[in-house]
Amino acid sequence: MRPHIHPEYRKVLFRDLASNTYFLIGSTLATDRTREWEDGNTYPYVTLDVSSASHPFYTGKQKQVGKEGQVARFGQRFGQFFSKGKEKQ
Repeated sequence: MRPHIHPEYRKVLFRDLASNTYFLIGSTLATDRTREWEDGNTYPYVTLDVSSASHPFYTGKQKQVGKEGQVARFGQRFGQFFSKGKEKQ
């Protein structure tokens, strides 16, 4: 590998603002902010809006769109056009 072309890989402290959760993860993300972690060391600090701690896909609090409701509503509005066409054939 050529020297001085790769970003520095180090431990970075991430904070999820939505769930107020902290993660200490290895990253190459550059930041000027620092924060002290519970182990007493100071790490670069980055805030996130959404992470696996607050995203609905990972927390299991997903909203499922009711496809049956949409299909039923479509059938009520436009079903008469389709049923007449099928009876004539």
